[in-house]
Amino acid sequence: MTYSSDTNAIADAAADVLIEAREVLAGGFRPYERVRVRRAGEDVETRDLLRAGPAVAVLPIDLAREEVVLIRQFRVAAQLANGKGDLVEIVAGHVEENEAPPATARRECIEEIGVAPELLIELFTYLTSPGISDEEVTLFLGIVDASRAALAPDAREASALLRVSIDAALSALSAGTVRNGPLVTALQWLALNRARLADIARTGAMPQ
Repeated sequence: MTYSSDTNAIADAAADVLIEAREVLAGGFRPYERVRVRRAGEDVETRDLLRAGPAVAVLPIDLAREEVVLIRQFRVAAQLANGKGDLVEIVAGHVEENEAPPATARRECIEEIGVAPELLIELFTYLTSPGISDEEVTLFLGIVDASRAALAPDAREASALLRVSIDAALSALSAGTVRNGPLVTALQWLALNRARLADIARTGAMPQ
């Protein structure tokens, strides 16, 4: 066990490993792979994982109205997990080949809530479930005009659009009534940074 009070030591680091082999076990929407890994001084380990790749999530906020724009969407995994598959979510989607994350974020906003953000601010990137998937999500703050938000007539996934107050969204977080990972992560960020929203939007970046 190592103890350190140095915050610089609290950081992910490159691992001393060798990827010896990769095998696609199944295709479908995303490939499922078996990977053989050798760590320094240890035997080969076999790990199975879903290759989901880079994704984005956007927290759409209307600062003038103090509203958050959310969507409701069915997820079969959530239904199997706890019987509550009709999730409340934020805008999200996977980055297409040769597409930059900000472009994905803007496209997904148009497709899912019918409005392009007036301003997109990159917040941070995180791994959703590194024990089983390589999915890495970049979270954006999107400044929008909530009055223009609407589900596309041909929406295939989202079943409803929700305009809620920031207070109501944070109350749902506190009450534990929402469980979608990107939404929970975004609302946690919002709870920590609500007082700085105007400054963040004015400068177009997170304070250093």
